[in-house]
Amino acid sequence: MRVIVTGAASGIGAAVARGLIAGRVMPGPHHVLLVDRDAEGLTRITAELGGTATSFVTDIADPDCGAAIAARAVEAMGGIDGLASNAGIILGAPLATMDVADFDRMIAINTRATWLIAKSVYPHLVAAGGGSIVATGSISASHPTPPLGAYSASKAALMMLVRQMANEWGPDGIRCNTVSPGPTLTPMTAGGYADEERRRRREAGLPLRRLGAPEDIANVILFLLSDLSRNVTGVDLLADGGLATTLMTASGAGSGQTSAG
Repeated sequence: MRVIVTGAASGIGAAVARGLIAGRVMPGPHHVLLVDRDAEGLTRITAELGGTATSFVTDIADPDCGAAIAARAVEAMGGIDGLASNAGIILGAPLATMDVADFDRMIAINTRATWLIAKSVYPHLVAAGGGSIVATGSISASHPTPPLGAYSASKAALMMLVRQMANEWGPDGIRCNTVSPGPTLTPMTAGGYADEERRRRREAGLPLRRLGAPEDIANVILFLLSDLSRNVTGVDLLADGGLATTLMTASGAGSGQTSAG
């Protein structure tokens, strides 16, 4: 399988790439194009994965990113069978004071980039007889998460975008889905969980009593990339440790109190 993985230098993206090369869900051989703006991180993960991994350094906020990534993928792998659109950013600020440039950058990276890359790989997936597109969403797409209003909006838009692609591209044999992590310990979120007491409180609010690991999310993405999910499209799979089941607490029942995280 020939797969593009964005945000591949670390965290969930790196875990997806490792799982593909290891044949964790699908027997190989697999080829991956690792995409990130972190050149040093890409160099490390590419060397770790060996000869079937190729790196491509780019900023997916660039409107030309889709065409460039698709061209490099075809050059390196000879075709495209799947896309794991994982790269994203979080810039927290109240909506009343957020800077327009920060809002626009989150939309560009968290929403628009998936469309641009998917649009560019679409003809190659059609040529391959179909394929799978999986985008990394967030539980924040469904539940307001102050002070991450713009992030939540960007992920909500992403989820609808992917559902739309599933509807339009299903007749071409292309499946499109999202995976929504809950609290997950990655390089992007590590700062927020550096305080041990804060981390313990967060874990105590999860039914599984643990933060997710990148591999936990990657395994769900790998499932959706694989033929094991060949009849699954247009859905969002929660990988949130059960957080969505706790949004209405026992003490808040009947009072309208909710707790999103």
